[in-house]
Amino acid sequence: MLIHPWDAPHDENEWRDWLSRHDFGQLAVNGLPGDPPWVQPMHFRYEAEPGPYGKVLAHLARPNPLWRALEANPTVLLSVVDDYVFVPGTWTAPEGTPAAHGTPTSYYASVQLRCTAHVVDDPAEKAELLNRQVAHFQPDGGTAPAVPGEAPFGRLLSGIRVLRLEVTEVRAKFKYAGNKPQEVQDRVMERLAERDGPRDRAARGHQVRRRAATD
Repeated sequence: MLIHPWDAPHDENEWRDWLSRHDFGQLAVNGLPGDPPWVQPMHFRYEAEPGPYGKVLAHLARPNPLWRALEANPTVLLSVVDDYVFVPGTWTAPEGTPAAHGTPTSYYASVQLRCTAHVVDDPAEKAELLNRQVAHFQPDGGTAPAVPGEAPFGRLLSGIRVLRLEVTEVRAKFKYAGNKPQEVQDRVMERLAERDGPRDRAARGHQVRRRAATD
């Protein structure tokens, strides 16, 4: 992922805060020789500790075909992308030039976590990590905990494997016209507010927030 200086996060808090509110991504696992990479969409729980970058908890079905590739090479990449919008070229033309000369582009936020994967099969540890993941998505509870050997989920534990991903590197990007003149940024923000389509408010919010942080 190319990250220009104007698209880089202002500090670690920026990508950490964004990641705390985005918990669905794609896990890329190196394929076996001759195979392309495996790419698995999944929900996950990000935990800021331990280590400098934290860790990720997830689980997948035992029959998932990616396990052999993951065990052959535990270095994986978790990619999370959201708050993306298409920006028509007519919005981005420099002042004093025809609207048709503007460049169409995309705005988006992305965090990529390079990780070392640890596969958890011990029933007790698997249940504990699974319960932590469920608690992230259901903080108010309502679902019985998984306990090995106990109903209702104990017997289902054998059908999944838990992934504990130790994050070793983070690459983050917030591509929201940070390199454009202020008048172009203002125009894009106005158009996003007028269009008010899916993710337009989130994209505009990033523009407003990031510009305020540099003023």
